[in-house]
This record gives sequence, structure tokens and C-alpha cells, in this order.
Amino acid sequence: MNDTISKLLEAAADRTVTVVRNITDDQLTAPTPCAEYDVHALVDHLFQVIVNFQALAAKKDSDFGAAPEHLTGAWRDRFADETVRLIAAWDAPGAEEGTSGAMGMPARTVGAMVVGDLAVHGWDLARATGQPYEPDAALVGMLGAEFGALAPTARKMGVFGEPVPVGEDAGPFEALLAMTGRDPGWSRP
Repeated sequence: MNDTISKLLEAAADRTVTVVRNITDDQLTAPTPCAEYDVHALVDHLFQVIVNFQALAAKKDSDFGAAPEHLTGAWRDRFADETVRLIAAWDAPGAEEGTSGAMGMPARTVGAMVVGDLAVHGWDLARATGQPYEPDAALVGMLGAEFGALAPTARKMGVFGEPVPVGEDAGPFEALLAMTGRDPGWSRP
């Protein structure tokens, strides 16, 4: 697999957009493995991430403080459309070069962060709504390396929880989930 951010986003989006399209209205209040969010709040958060990381790809500032309500009207279609825009933004020449916006981090690292959000929160939403979720192996490999380096800083910022212990037989995606503070065995209560 080509390991550009845009190609990795395509792989993550392929699975996560399917999960979002299949969320029913009666599932919006269900808890998720991302404890501070129910399904509704997590989809709203993921919308905000997708829109803001489009700006970061273009080396513009983001506004994570805004809290618009995204789950109105044809929100599932808008989610898919914004994801297409996200992929296009990271496919633009120079998107992976230099630093991204006010984050002041290498653009490739920022791109890996949004790939991770799309994949990990896709899993969160799939688990919360009883859907399957199997990420692309190349995507998991890249995220394992990137997130391993980012994990201490992410924990200090409250983005990752404390790592969850997993058995020696845990697969790479289970290990990645555990690194972010998720229990790979989480199931709906």
C-alpha cells in the first residue's frame, strides 16, 4: 500500500464512513469505548476533526474550540463528503511537507494523527453500534510507529488514556487500541 497520508486516509475512511452510514438514530445515545463520548458526541467530534484537519493540511490554523452541531439533516452523507474533502486536502502537493498550522508539528505527524482519529474512532463507533471493523494492515503498521512516538505527549495532553495491558497474543490493532487507552475487548453494556 502507498503510505502517503491521503492513501492511508482512504483506507481508514473506507471503513469508518461505512460504520457512520450504518448508525441508526436510536444508537446515538449509546456509550462508546471512548468514555467521555456517547455515539452522538463522538460522531460530532469526528466531524470537527475531519473539518479542522482539512485546514491543517493546507497549513492554515484550525478551530477546535468551535462546537457546531453536525448531526442534523443528511449528516451521514455530509460525513462522507467531508471525509472526501479531507483526503483531497492531504493529497494536495506539499500537504505532507513542513509544519501544519498552529500545531507547529511536522505535517506528516499531523496527518498521521487524523488517520489515527479516523481509524480508532471508527473502531469506537463500530463497537458502540455492534458493527464489524477491521482496519487495513499497512495503516495499523504506520499508526503503531507514529503513535508509539506520540503516546507520552498525547497522554500529557489528555488525548490518550493510560495504556491498557493486553496479552502477548494481542494483534497489532489491539496493541494500538491499548496504547491509546482503550480496552480492545470493550463491548456494549
